[in-house]
Amino acid sequence: MKKDLTVGSPLKLIIYFTIPLLIGNLFQQFYNTADTMIVGRTISIDALSAVGITGALVFFVIGFAQGLTGGFSIITAQKFGNKDMAGVKKSVAASCILSLIITVILTLISVLLSGILLRAIETPPELYNMAYTYITIIFWGTGAAILFNLLSNILRAIGNSKWPLYFLIVASVVNIVLDYVFILYFKMGVAGAGLATVISQIAASLLCIEYIWRYVPELKAKGSDWKITKKDVWEHIRVGIPMAIQVAIIAIGIVVLQRALNQLGTLAIGAFTVAQRIDVLAVQCLLSFGITMATFTAQNYGAGNIPRIRQGVYYGSLVSIIFSIASAVIILLAADFSVRLFIDTKNTSPAQIEEIVRLAKLYLLINCSMYIFLALLLIFRSTLQGLGNSVIPTVAGIMELIMRVVAALVFSIYFGYAGICWASPVAWIGGFIPIIIAYVFIIKRLSRKYLFKQARMAKLNKLKESNV
Repeated sequence: MKKDLTVGSPLKLIIYFTIPLLIGNLFQQFYNTADTMIVGRTISIDALSAVGITGALVFFVIGFAQGLTGGFSIITAQKFGNKDMAGVKKSVAASCILSLIITVILTLISVLLSGILLRAIETPPELYNMAYTYITIIFWGTGAAILFNLLSNILRAIGNSKWPLYFLIVASVVNIVLDYVFILYFKMGVAGAGLATVISQIAASLLCIEYIWRYVPELKAKGSDWKITKKDVWEHIRVGIPMAIQVAIIAIGIVVLQRALNQLGTLAIGAFTVAQRIDVLAVQCLLSFGITMATFTAQNYGAGNIPRIRQGVYYGSLVSIIFSIASAVIILLAADFSVRLFIDTKNTSPAQIEEIVRLAKLYLLINCSMYIFLALLLIFRSTLQGLGNSVIPTVAGIMELIMRVVAALVFSIYFGYAGICWASPVAWIGGFIPIIIAYVFIIKRLSRKYLFKQARMAKLNKLKESNV
């Protein structure tokens, strides 16, 4: 199943494409959240905090891979929009080869440096062993994460956002079942949670491969398709690497933030971890609209339809803002109940529970109040990425890094935990400023080129008619 996003109502296409994407992202985050919830309720607050500590480092590595494969799929989407089916298969082959090389490099480096990285962010001694066990398992499974992200992004590049959703649902169920089996029955602790995550990603990847091989001939690279040239490599690297670096830059800021948080103690780490998991679930609709805009823009840019891109940005921004407000209201109303779901009430004192709830709700209040900026940042950044522009999103990523580092090193000194909670909202605003300025200039330039091309074609057609 494929979907051409270059024809039809932009608003309807954006919504219909985003819905399965959103559900899929929610399921993906749900099984990540399930790990945290099950660990927190069945093992201990220390185990919950240990898993939470690894989040920034895992995001640094896995996020780099996600940015990379997302960049590769931009090229696939552009070729699909241009109706270049031979180019689509060539793009798939190039993406697979490059992803394999990156997988080997990332896996070896991340596993070897796991201990060093945990010590660098000042992981509390009582949490170190559990955090190390969990993160090394996740890093050994880097290949599974890259493979699934690559295949699902390629499917979305041709307008298929439904089947990646189905595979994510299967992965979520597998992950949750294995969490309980490994943790409760085999008493594997945090290692069981990590292993369950990796196995579920492998299952989703295998389902993607089977589906593409059977039902999506447009993506089946064969024979000469695998003979990629330096031009093919550069075409994908030119977009993929900058997008990966953008995520890595943002992740560095989160790592610095985690280091500052680790100095505030286990309860603060636990509260921040719980609030982040809830927050991530809440912003999936915004992230999904961003991914949709990247595909929508890439296909229409390949088709040379600039006015349609502007239409898409308008509708995407409008709907995303509405969702950002709705998400904020729902999360704040359910905050108290949601936070308590993560806490083992039997082995945690009432005073500790109330402190965790208070700190987690503070984080959610601050972040939810600024969701509109995140919504707009994701729409406009994804649009620029869909246009193949990697420089400005990277600049925006650097701005986000600076803001997060300031929050970690300065705000935390004066405002403590609350200062750390302000890190993401401040980073969103810092990243949005260069993005919106660049979008206005770039879209105006492209619009002028489009109008000039249309006028030239009209003139040529007139000449042809007069000659006839």
